[in-house]
Amino acid sequence: MKEILLNDAFFSRLETLDLNLRSNLIGYFGGKHFVRTYGQTVEFADYREYQLGDDIRRIDWNLFARFGKHYLKLFTDERQMKVQIFLDCSASMGKDNPEKANYAIATAAALGFLGVHNMDKVEFNFMRGTHCDNPYGTIIGKNSFFRAISDIKNLTFDEETDIEACVTSSQDTSRGNSLSIIISDFMTESNWKKAIDYLCYKNRQVLLIHILTPDELDPAYDGRVSLIDSESLDLSDTKNMKMNITRSMQMAYEEAMKDFKEDVRSFVVRRGGSCVFVNTDNPIEQVLFGGLFKVGIM
Repeated sequence: MKEILLNDAFFSRLETLDLNLRSNLIGYFGGKHFVRTYGQTVEFADYREYQLGDDIRRIDWNLFARFGKHYLKLFTDERQMKVQIFLDCSASMGKDNPEKANYAIATAAALGFLGVHNMDKVEFNFMRGTHCDNPYGTIIGKNSFFRAISDIKNLTFDEETDIEACVTSSQDTSRGNSLSIIISDFMTESNWKKAIDYLCYKNRQVLLIHILTPDELDPAYDGRVSLIDSESLDLSDTKNMKMNITRSMQMAYEEAMKDFKEDVRSFVVRRGGSCVFVNTDNPIEQVLFGGLFKVGIM
């Protein structure tokens, strides 16, 4: 599936899209994102009266000849942002389900491509255990991006991930200049909510990509089954159990899953972020052209 998704045709379909970041982010000079402050681009934005200390070269002398007052021309400002992608590499994200892993990798690659296509900086942070692995550093430009993508296909998913520890220990300490994306199923005992609070404290725009498989959404289990936690290395772990699945348990699971998804979405939305839910049974284009448009990121 990785080979099918991560090809030239896949990326060419993305070239018509742009990431839509909040205009109050600070960013770096030389990008393509319009911000609320005025800058040095060639696109006119507004006028204001001259004040002592202003650059007289920006005075509009035609207006002075007409009104007898000095007015300055103001121009739009465009900034470069950083797209931080945190990819959950725990076992539940693909150790026993290559389709889910491939879907997550393709989603991360697509969002990274949109970043470099927008002249933004991109970082891939692979969350493992309690730390982030950033093997490619800061990616600028499509050549660097495609060199990284040629390697990302070999990514492995195993053990557990502490999302809070991974995000809060990431090396980027900047504020207000990035879109931070967390791609995960959020099936973790770690406090992922504190990770979001940390990113919001850093004044970053937060986007959650909540990925689940059809089996996780609606498991077709019935009768006596053995449930094994994919992230458990010890088969005697209390999280592994044998049980008899009844209809009432299936209904309880459906309600619990509904509450779980809503908890993830509502938590980040209350903090000014966005959440896109993904069912791996749906085409990835539905995520990019549908879900991200709906929340205003695209």
